[in-house]
Amino acid sequence: MTEVAFHFNVPDKLAYACRLLRKAYAAGGPVGVVAPPATLHALDTQLWSFSALDFIPHCLASAPEPVRAVTPIVLAKDCADLPRAAVLVHLGEQVPAGFERFERLIELVTADGADRGAARQRWRHYADRGYSIQRHDLAAKE
Repeated sequence: MTEVAFHFNVPDKLAYACRLLRKAYAAGGPVGVVAPPATLHALDTQLWSFSALDFIPHCLASAPEPVRAVTPIVLAKDCADLPRAAVLVHLGEQVPAGFERFERLIELVTADGADRGAARQRWRHYADRGYSIQRHDLAAKE
């Protein structure tokens, strides 16, 4: 069963996602990211420029199959567009359809009221279906 983790009080979703993806890449695991198209575009841009010392290989799900096959981080608007990966990072508002085929799902949530409200709905969805949920509150670590 998919392990679900919520990271709450994320100050900047894209910057946090970049750090998370850098860590996942260093650990060697393939990662899928799902988000609305505008967010994917912004994340793609930020991954190219977020660190002068790190290269984080990634591509959009629309890249040719040979590229997707060798790229450890794939960005998509839908889980169905992702290759097999152990971890799914979710940056959207709705429960991502097909999340259950991943070993881990990581939900990033800012302190914004609307974002937190959408996260509560997703939390309820996972809890009602018996998923184990981990809570990581970034505000508590300050």
